[in-house]
Amino acid sequence: MSDDQPITEVWPGVAYPRGAHWDGQGVNFALFSQHAEQVELCLFDGTGRQERQRIVLRECTDHVWHCYLPQLRPGQAYGYRVHGPYKPEQGHRFNPNKLLLDPYAKDTVGQLRWSDALYGYTVGSKREDLSFDRRDSAAMMPKARVLETAFTWGDDRAPRIAWQDMVIYELHVRGFTMTHPQVPTALRGTYAGLGCAPVIHYLRDLGVTTVELLPVHTYPNDRHLAEQGLQNFWGYNTLGFFAPQPRYSASRKVNEFKTMVRSLHAAGIEVILDVVYNHTCEGNQLGPTLSLRGIDNASYYMLHGNDRRYYDDFTGCGNTVDLEHPRALQLVMDSLRYWVQEMHVDGFRFDLASALARESGKVEHLGGFFDAIRQDPVLNHVKLIAEPWDLGHGGYQVGNFPPGWAEWNDQYRDQMRGLWKGNHGLISDVARRLTGSQDLYGWSGKRPNASINFVTAHDGFTLHDLVSYNDKHNQANGEDNRDGNSHNLSWNCGVEGPTDDADVLALRERQKRNLLATLLLSQGVPMLLAGDEMGNSHQGNNNVYCQDNGLAWLDWTQTPDNTALLQFARQLITLRRRHPSFRRRNFLRGQPVHDDTIKDCEWYRADGQPMEPHDWDNHDALSVAMLLSGNGIVEQGPRGESLVDDHFLLLFNAHHHDLTFTLPAAPLAGAWQRILDTHDGYVAPSESLPPYAAAPPWEAPAYELRARSVVVLRGENAAMPDRSQDAQPRGPRDAR
Repeated sequence: MSDDQPITEVWPGVAYPRGAHWDGQGVNFALFSQHAEQVELCLFDGTGRQERQRIVLRECTDHVWHCYLPQLRPGQAYGYRVHGPYKPEQGHRFNPNKLLLDPYAKDTVGQLRWSDALYGYTVGSKREDLSFDRRDSAAMMPKARVLETAFTWGDDRAPRIAWQDMVIYELHVRGFTMTHPQVPTALRGTYAGLGCAPVIHYLRDLGVTTVELLPVHTYPNDRHLAEQGLQNFWGYNTLGFFAPQPRYSASRKVNEFKTMVRSLHAAGIEVILDVVYNHTCEGNQLGPTLSLRGIDNASYYMLHGNDRRYYDDFTGCGNTVDLEHPRALQLVMDSLRYWVQEMHVDGFRFDLASALARESGKVEHLGGFFDAIRQDPVLNHVKLIAEPWDLGHGGYQVGNFPPGWAEWNDQYRDQMRGLWKGNHGLISDVARRLTGSQDLYGWSGKRPNASINFVTAHDGFTLHDLVSYNDKHNQANGEDNRDGNSHNLSWNCGVEGPTDDADVLALRERQKRNLLATLLLSQGVPMLLAGDEMGNSHQGNNNVYCQDNGLAWLDWTQTPDNTALLQFARQLITLRRRHPSFRRRNFLRGQPVHDDTIKDCEWYRADGQPMEPHDWDNHDALSVAMLLSGNGIVEQGPRGESLVDDHFLLLFNAHHHDLTFTLPAAPLAGAWQRILDTHDGYVAPSESLPPYAAAPPWEAPAYELRARSVVVLRGENAAMPDRSQDAQPRGPRDAR
């Protein structure tokens, strides 16, 4: 049907599926609104700029308004106007003058252009509930667009990387490739750029198994940022839960995202989405009317019990989506299934996940949202990762999410940062984090892979800045350096920011290696922040959420230090991948394995004596040795069999002075071999891992462990078979 031809046939249609559904012959429209009095479907021309026709939806089934238009085809732009009471004190904010984006929109056209006409009340009035704005907002709104979902996936299959084998790499679709020299200029900052051969080669060469993408759900630029010439870069302010963000598309077609996923899957790399279902971009009672607020405010948002003008804000963003309401819950569940079934993603990281668990304002771990996911045949087998906190009372829930969920472990982040900063009194906590945080996750029957270990993430300092700045430097954000976290547990190594001091620069490089080695040799699932492996910096800004520019984009410039750090990171990941000792499925018990004479994990002081209970309480301790036995790593093999690995002695010295470590009696066939030392950046060449032919034996009874460094010694296990070609598989389609 052309834009100029009016719709003459309107059939009743059906109430499900929600949104605009093209069935090959026409389009069914369905919109939930429990409290609406009338719903109008507004059809626009192909650009979304000119409204062509309004169609009143006369069918309403179980509060779902629907119709079927047999003349319509994919590509049709549309929006809704919803009539009903404007009574904010009762929670109702209907205003048919405001064009609304379909919450189920799978594609969009046009951008949000900020204007006072986007608000349901008259901006500037003393109370928004006493005014009603009659200006039409259609010209300022993006429009939904009917999508043809057909796509040739070919033999695409989910890589299904085992949790313990994962190396997560958190990246921003746009920022990752904006300055990449091998990505064509037209593709930089896009899904196509992320899916192109040079980028995939880099990820595979690094050893990444799983990319975790910062939000790709469609979102607008915040008004206060737009007025300052800034941009919402991170995207944690969702407008639509189904449509990919169009700014990241070179072709402006949804299939570009699918092509990216297919290309990453072909390389054996999983795709996890960082998703924001806890709030929307409509903000509090003074925010704009763009979608859910105008469709059915009282159903979709948590409202204050004493005065429903106001929103219960557990997110710090003005509102909280009310997943106690079955239709709001259905919206989120339908969105999750869509991204798995239609877009083939492999899992999700849930922003402020505690907010999703709130019922009657309280966090309920076995509430409707978790019950719905646990029984869902599509979602109960994908990767589920929680950011286990929100900003409300009782929102901090690290270690308390239900079975099947992994969690960002901020205790790992803070205690490892504290150790390498030189903070005292942490040695017992550090030991818990190194061994998978059993104190947090073991009580509920979970395994070490419930802990997503990280020392840096998008929110906060990069690894380079963590060792280069004592304080945040966020002046570019226009908030007088008040934004961002001031508790960073960072240390500048003696000079704030850039310096030419060779000793300071050398110490910073060593500290980066210490943090990377600690992360990648810990039990649990490691997560790297993109660019940390090559010294990327945000110049001391720990909150680049609004910096869509070189300050936040990954800098691909090669320097000798960056190149050396990248090679070190690659070798570390290879070491982790080739040795199941560093990625066990089960918690270490500190007990002999089967009938073995040595324990699976033992701890030693620098004098070579076992750690005693009082040693763990030594406030001044900044060093420890951990011996990992490679005997009988239970249920680690591809068929559940026990594997045998080498023995490893890990020496940690966070003191500012050197220490002599007396090596414990080696439970091995020969002498110890040094295979890693962060002081000089040494890692035994990957081609000799194993059998480590290039790593000389360490015959001395002691090791001089330099200040602020990590050393790994390998002991040959007499029970080891010949495993010279034994790289662990990364997935069913591993091509290594």
